[in-house]
Parts: sequence; structure tokens; C-alpha cells
Amino acid sequence: MRLFLPFLFVLMLLQCPIVTAKAIGLERPIVVGAERLSAYLPLLQNKRVALLINQTSLVYNKLLLDTLRGSGVQVVKIFVPEHGFRGTADAGAHIKNDIDAQTGLPVISLYGKNKKPSAEQMKDIDVLVYDLQDVGVRFYTYISTLEYAMDACIDNKKELLILDRPNPNRHIIDGPVLDTSLRSFVGMQTVPILYGMTVGEYAQMLVGEQWIKNAKALQYKVIPCLAYDQLAVRMKYILPVPPSPNLKNSNAIRLYPGLCFFEGTVVSVGRGTDKPFEQWGHPDYQGKLNHTFTPKSTVGATKPLLENQICYGIKLDNAPENLDISQLLKAYQLSPQKDAFFNSFFEKLAGTRVLRQQIIKGKSEAEIRASWQPELEQFKKIRKKYLLYQD
Repeated sequence: MRLFLPFLFVLMLLQCPIVTAKAIGLERPIVVGAERLSAYLPLLQNKRVALLINQTSLVYNKLLLDTLRGSGVQVVKIFVPEHGFRGTADAGAHIKNDIDAQTGLPVISLYGKNKKPSAEQMKDIDVLVYDLQDVGVRFYTYISTLEYAMDACIDNKKELLILDRPNPNRHIIDGPVLDTSLRSFVGMQTVPILYGMTVGEYAQMLVGEQWIKNAKALQYKVIPCLAYDQLAVRMKYILPVPPSPNLKNSNAIRLYPGLCFFEGTVVSVGRGTDKPFEQWGHPDYQGKLNHTFTPKSTVGATKPLLENQICYGIKLDNAPENLDISQLLKAYQLSPQKDAFFNSFFEKLAGTRVLRQQIIKGKSEAEIRASWQPELEQFKKIRKKYLLYQD
């Protein structure tokens, strides 16, 4: 009987792999591209290297910059995306070029007016290494920065090395596909809001579909993750470092695709609180909703929307397994000032002019979601050609 009980315990655990596989050591740990040093260090030897990185660019808890310099790689400059090198700047904030105090290397912002590395900035490098943790959402700007980096490498005949990382939202493909007349930095390609790809897979699609000019001229290589298989995707990879200052945990990352619509409205998503993208509210909902929060100026959220005003709304503890528009519909229905509910940024986030009109006309969630399906099915066929990992 004593021998049987441990076997029975393991058998019970195996029935719940999503929760327990890591606990009993049956799953190989995911190895991100940056941690596969033997696969890419030879590609960087005797070359002048620029890094496109931020605080998420870790190799076993050590910044990629320090890892490569410690391995004898000649790093000559650092490019950084929205939120900066340390990941503390506000969304949309202007980030100044700087010098890294520890290494003396120039730090160049790829945000604001300088989204694409210039010929001057590229002339003294041989290879650009991209290593940013993405969240798999079209309007999260790191894939736009990737595309501009690809363009710059093509224009200047430089090599591009992409160190792949898991997408915590890879299990969901959902939302309206971008209308190309609404192209912007928060949506550059005809993909849905949740496109279900890692940055490495996304880059392969940009090249394969020739969605960037002279795509076939790009000299690039993707270093894939190891052990990032179907089980790992179902277990919903937990990011070791917050990818930006207002995505503080896994719950916020999963709620972000749906709650970010509120950035195109008068409603606060909790920037300036300890729960950004885990709640929403507005002073006008007093008496209608009971949850309250008050946005305050803080690191990563200076001068937040509705600063110092008590907001009444909803706190969310779990994200659904799709692009959640139910909160947006509820907020609009409860709003006493519907004519002032949306702002001009909404269409850019949605990637379509249709969604606002559907909401105003009172379309149901089911009707809205059904309208996305034909283009989603077309996208899924394209996506399938460029996958590096099993669905």
C-alpha cells in the first residue's frame, strides 16, 4: 500500500498538467532565445553589435548587455523602445538619448520622432540584436519597433538577430483585423489585436508576406525558444519581469488587450494606482458601481487620466480566454455622457472605424464578435505558415 500511494499521487497530478506539470518536474523549463548563448555567440564574434533591449532582456537574471560584454562581444550602442532602458517611462513619453552610466555606451531612444534607427545611427554597427519581451497585442508598440528595426537593417545592409521569447497571450487569436487606412505606431500590419505569435514568428511573417519593403533583402536569424511547446502555451507562461510599468503582473497582461480600449475613451484603466489594467472606472459611475480607486501621479504614470479624482468602477481578477469587449460595452451603456465617451485615439487602437459605430448602435457582443470572424479565418491561414512552435 505504501508503494501504491506515491504512484496514485503522481497519477492524480498528471490529470491536471496545466497546474501541476512544473511542480512535479515533468516539464522541461522553457529556455528563451537569449539564454541559448552557444547558438548565437559565434554569430557575434568579431562584429560591432548594437542591442535593442530594455529591462526584460535578461539571460538567467543578468542583463543581456552585461552577458554579451562579459563574453567578449563588442557592443557599441544600445537602442531602447517605448518606456526606455529601465522600463519606467510613461506610455507615450518622450525619452531622451543618454549615456549608460555603467558602460559608457550611447543609449538611443526609438520612440517619438526617431522610431526608426537612422543611417547615421546604423553606420558603425554590423549586427543589431533584438531582445524585448512582448505581450502579443497589436497595439503594444514593441512589434512596431521591431518592424522599424527590420527596415533600418534592410536600408543599411546590416544583419538582424532576433532572440525569441514566449508570448503570454499566444493561445488567443481574436479581435478586428487592422484596416490599413488606420495604420499608426499602435497598429502597422493587417493582423488582429491578439495575433497569437512570438516576435520571432511575427518577423518571419513580415518577411514571408513581404509586408515590409524589400523584405527578401533582410539578412536575419531567429534564435527560437526551447521547450516552448503546446503544454507550455497552455500553462500560460509567466513573465519574470514586468514588460512595462503599467503591466505589473500576469493578470494585467491578460486583461490588457480588452481594457486598453479604454485608452480611447474618458474612462480610467487605473494608471496611477497599484492595479493598472486590472480595474476601470470614472467619477460619473458613482451610485452605479461600487469599486473605487483614485489615480495619483507615480513612476510610469505621471499625470494619469482623472488624477486625484475618485473613480467608481469594476475590479477584475480573471481574464477570459478571448478579447474581452464586455467591459467596454458595459462602461458605454452606463455612461451618462455617451456623446463624449470616445476620443480620436479609439479608432487607432481598435484598428477599425466599425467598432465604435457598432457600440453606439447597441450591437451585442455576439454580433460584434461575429463580424470579426471572416478576416480572422483568413489571418489564421497566413499565421500558420510562420509558426516556430506547436499550437
